[in-house]
Amino acid sequence: MDPLDSEILGVLREDARISYRDLGVRVGLSANAAADRVRKMVRDGVIRGFTTLIDPTADSRAGLLVFIDITLRPDTTNEEFERVALRLPGITEVVHVTGAHDYLVRARAADPTALNALLGTLKREAGVAQSHTRIALRAAIDGPTR
Repeated sequence: MDPLDSEILGVLREDARISYRDLGVRVGLSANAAADRVRKMVRDGVIRGFTTLIDPTADSRAGLLVFIDITLRPDTTNEEFERVALRLPGITEVVHVTGAHDYLVRARAADPTALNALLGTLKREAGVAQSHTRIALRAAIDGPTR
């Protein structure tokens, strides 16, 4: 990656739907050159995907947004946990962290009963020894984070 790629990533963080023509104008390239650089970053794994940020209050069916601090059992590897956890419905992010816990998991659950079922599955199938769950009351999202 070079400084121009970093500049392209900055523009894409603000608006991943920008046209290659407009992206090129913003960074001083032709549309084709901008497209080629984006495709190369996707191919090289620098850009892992594109996503849509949705206001959590916009969808009343979204249920609970929860953050779960996870401590693994000593016999569970990080790879095993990640493989199982990322396949569970409702889990949207699994982050290996420093501190008192091994992972921070972001998930959605329809209601407290569904959350309880998710926690049980994590303990039974993903090697979780302990969990500490926080329910989000409100999310203030101004746009993508940098």
